[in-house]
Amino acid sequence: MSIISAFSLATADAFTKKALADSNDYLVAMFRLIFSLPILIIALLFVPIPPVDNMFFKAILIALPLEIIAFVLYIKALKISPMSLTLPFLSLTPVFLIFVSFIILGEKVSLQGAIGILCIAFGSYVLNLHEVKNGFTAPLRAILKEKGSILMIITAIIYSITSALGKMAIIHSSALFFGASYFILVTIVFSFIVLLKERKEVKNFISEGKYISLIFPGICQSIMVISHMIAISIAKVAYMISLKRTSLLIGVIYGYFLFKEKHIKERLSGALLMFAGFVLIVTAT
Repeated sequence: MSIISAFSLATADAFTKKALADSNDYLVAMFRLIFSLPILIIALLFVPIPPVDNMFFKAILIALPLEIIAFVLYIKALKISPMSLTLPFLSLTPVFLIFVSFIILGEKVSLQGAIGILCIAFGSYVLNLHEVKNGFTAPLRAILKEKGSILMIITAIIYSITSALGKMAIIHSSALFFGASYFILVTIVFSFIVLLKERKEVKNFISEGKYISLIFPGICQSIMVISHMIAISIAKVAYMISLKRTSLLIGVIYGYFLFKEKHIKERLSGALLMFAGFVLIVTAT
């Protein structure tokens, strides 16, 4: 289930990037979510409704606007930058969680976690290793020049918050119920906002048939959500999340084969290092 979730996410991202080439960012994002609705609604019909309390609703209300902001930034990053330079930065999420825990709770990083952070840092350096000819710090400066990378780093920060809120909501409900209901709610709220903002563009988007290219990414999105929630309900969270994050490696490979992105060897090497760091952090005790 974790691998299916990873593959579905990377596939949705790759085909979304293709659709973004000549389309409105917000409408692409909206239709990707809308086309995920049918499967999510059907799944919700078969999920037992657990007892929920105020903490469940508080977690969702706080997470919802953050999730929408993160999704918009995620889509924009996919559009403006190569997948091989954006997706690997999702591995930063547990790093931010570590620092948040240290600041708020005083929790210290384990040796394994520290090694993981170093792997992610070195991996992000390797992503732009070809820039080293312009100086030792050039690969790091290249990250700041790539707007999509910056947007994905911000997305990772937001996801570090929403993942904690999601965990709280799951504790006060169930994984399957939360996953289906939460993303249905995200879709409804996001679509309402986009329809208000881009109502003049919607008719053209539909009349030109651009929405058709989002059917497959939407189906992949729903499969990702359902398989994620099934996996997280039956497996250890750290291992499940580690396997799912192989999506960043799959995304780099998609970037090479579908979009002919350059410097694939160093970007795949960097992504592997960042993935290894991610695994070390989330499996640290």
